[in-house]
Amino acid sequence: MKLDKLFQSLLLTGAVVVLLNTPARSEDVRGDAKGESDKLSKNIPQLSKISHSAELLVQSPAPTNPPSGVVVEVTGVKANPTDKGVEVILETTQGEQLKITNRSAENNFIADIPNTQLRLPSGDGFTFRSQKPVEGITEITVANLDANTIRVTITGEAGLPAVELFDGDEGLIFGVISTVTAAQQPETPQIEEKPTTEAPAAQADEPIELVVTGEQDGYRVQDSTTATKTDTPLRDIPQSIQVIPRQVLEDRKPRTLTEAVETVSGVSSADTNFNAPAGTYILRGFEQGGNLRNGYRDVNGYGLTGLGTIERVEVLKGPASVLFGAVEPGGVINVITKQPLSEPYYNLGLEVGNRGFVQPSIDFSGPLNDDKTLLYRLNASYQNSNGFQDFVNTNLTTIAPSISWKLGDRTEVNLYYEYINFNGIPETFTTVFSDNTFKLPRSRYLSYPLDGQDYTTHKYGYTLTHKFSDNWQLRNNFAVTNFNATEEYTVGINLVDDRFLRSYAARRNYSQDNYFGQIDLLGKFNTGSIPHQLLFGFDVNRYVDNFNVIRLSVPPLDVFNPNYNIPEPQITTGGFSSFQTVQSYGFYLQDQISFQDNLKLLIGGRFDWITQKSGTDESEQSDSAFSPRIGLVYQPSKSVSLYTSYSQSFNPTEGFNPDDRAFEPTKGTQYEAGIKADFLESRLSTTLAVYQITKANVTTSDPDPERAAQGFSTQVGEQRSRGIELDVAGEILPGWKVSASYAYTNAEVSKDNDIPIGNRLEDVPYNQASLWTTYQIQNGDLKGLGFGLGLFYVGTRAGDLANSFEIPDYLRTDAAIYYRRDDWKAAINIRNLFDTEYYGSSSGLRTLVRAGAPFTIIGSISWEF
Repeated sequence: MKLDKLFQSLLLTGAVVVLLNTPARSEDVRGDAKGESDKLSKNIPQLSKISHSAELLVQSPAPTNPPSGVVVEVTGVKANPTDKGVEVILETTQGEQLKITNRSAENNFIADIPNTQLRLPSGDGFTFRSQKPVEGITEITVANLDANTIRVTITGEAGLPAVELFDGDEGLIFGVISTVTAAQQPETPQIEEKPTTEAPAAQADEPIELVVTGEQDGYRVQDSTTATKTDTPLRDIPQSIQVIPRQVLEDRKPRTLTEAVETVSGVSSADTNFNAPAGTYILRGFEQGGNLRNGYRDVNGYGLTGLGTIERVEVLKGPASVLFGAVEPGGVINVITKQPLSEPYYNLGLEVGNRGFVQPSIDFSGPLNDDKTLLYRLNASYQNSNGFQDFVNTNLTTIAPSISWKLGDRTEVNLYYEYINFNGIPETFTTVFSDNTFKLPRSRYLSYPLDGQDYTTHKYGYTLTHKFSDNWQLRNNFAVTNFNATEEYTVGINLVDDRFLRSYAARRNYSQDNYFGQIDLLGKFNTGSIPHQLLFGFDVNRYVDNFNVIRLSVPPLDVFNPNYNIPEPQITTGGFSSFQTVQSYGFYLQDQISFQDNLKLLIGGRFDWITQKSGTDESEQSDSAFSPRIGLVYQPSKSVSLYTSYSQSFNPTEGFNPDDRAFEPTKGTQYEAGIKADFLESRLSTTLAVYQITKANVTTSDPDPERAAQGFSTQVGEQRSRGIELDVAGEILPGWKVSASYAYTNAEVSKDNDIPIGNRLEDVPYNQASLWTTYQIQNGDLKGLGFGLGLFYVGTRAGDLANSFEIPDYLRTDAAIYYRRDDWKAAINIRNLFDTEYYGSSSGLRTLVRAGAPFTIIGSISWEF
């Protein structure tokens, strides 16, 4: 994306300038700062009076300035070519408050600027990167090192860059002269009065290439909003959270959100809604239906999510009720959508693949007026595909316009609408035989091809942000999701004599509407020398479910010799209708406290009230719950964070005890500890976590046989998950990126009246690992050519809570080859390269096992202008 244009439009009055050239001897270059420099002279001396040796400068750290407690925001990074190299401007209105601590490491000149953060006007963090900007310089990065520091890194190609520090009219300057420029320098010292912005003729044919994003750069992510509802560095969060950035999504080309999260440890698919782009997920052993959208409740396991509208995906592990209310204890998945840009951006794309896959798409954005206070974005795509089973054909349409309107210097509103429609006849399930084997080919369609499915989701709402000051702001969100479904289908319920599949057939229609409103107050303040970041909020959620079903009669299907030619299914008895509403209110309070630069506390709590009404008699059930969270982070160095945390979650449970008392909500409790570390000069990030989650108040069969026969339950069950997780993401060498994970998960029944203690929870593997890595050639005629390789291993899983059958383990291999040059991108992505037969979730029944797709190849091309 040409997001560097977006940053250029945010230029403010004060600036810090980084002028990049290549090494030269200090006697060949002197800086003569001119103009008014009183502000910067508080921090560094005038170079008109003092001449510096660049080589000594980078090896001699400048004095460290203690944090003042006030963080200066740099709202953009702009790169301009000059006659000697390139200047990188850190845009801020508070340049006079910036100070520098510099040092050298191997071929790197490193400058840390304390009490600063890279922040877009929206509040999102970002990273700037320029690769090979000038002869002799391999890379320049500007990134948030932690919650209070910006780091500027200049990497020399053959050795340590020689850098000279001086101040000028535009701000703070690091001067480095290229080897080519140095060779052309006269023997006598030259006085450079002011950096120019004219591009050198020698580089006119090779424009500077920048990789700049408004969110995160490459595979390594530094900030997240999901864990705290504030833009917080990952290293400051006392909980495991993994982010899948847009670059990984573009490289892997997943077709559903389920495929997108395969690179995250401890996350797997529980089921999909007939292969629609929706579903439920298993996180740390517990099933969570649906996901969040931009930090607020969006859909359950049936609603649709369009992948083309997503900028990144954030996965928060462990209980999250403190911020999001009623959820399962394993964690939540939050999709962050694409936002309008302030510079014109147009992208046309086309994907084609085997089995009739075709998907054209557009992504347009830019300003609607001259002063760029009104911005728009439009994402749209259409997908048509045949399946790997007979009769299967599906269509997916997505249209998503959004508008951002800046009402003043401190107020902004974002309006959005998203339409998603999925229809067709999707793949059906396969079955496990009595000897626990799979005997049928993946292409076998184990159902009757009736009218299929038609799902439509409408999403619309707004986000309003008002800043009272630099430290206090108010946020207001309102979101609506309307989901409508029409289905006519059959699904197997049991296999008779290992041959004849008895099926449940139905014609049903249902709607699910979710209304969500939220208001947050965010503030930064100090108590003495201790900084606080406070979040106080209130939200309300109303969920309405209407369900109607008519039972149909179909004959058993011979799975070895199926005959799909049957008469029109007849309506039978057993149809019914249901209605349910869930109304919830929640207050939450959170404080992020920095006792010291390396010691941080996160503490918060939430109180919820939930009322459920269901059935024709509208029987009512009310619940309340308090969900706390507390976590501590200790950072012995800039690259290491040690953390520990305690958190709880809750989720309402429908039903009543035999004495007519409503069931209590299930309660999840987690203890977690871990270490987050950066390697390779902060290019590679890792998270190692250990945890234990206990889910109490699980319903189980009543111990009284008579009451159990009547369908009564009791609430004494308990489930427990213990595990270790490792996630790695970043860049090992220039052009070589990696995302890898491993999870050991021991999820089992710990208390129950019916299920044996120690039984494994269904669809949860003990071992799960993934590796996705890419390499892109950086120089020469093949520059822009890249390769990708993916390995995804999932261990054996229990098929049901009784552990009566297992789903075998598998290792799937994916691959990619792509070429990116200027505004063109072309790629070939292969999923299941070696055509491995594998199986996903079981949904607790032998006849509901989801077969993995065979060899799949997709070619794509896009043009960005």
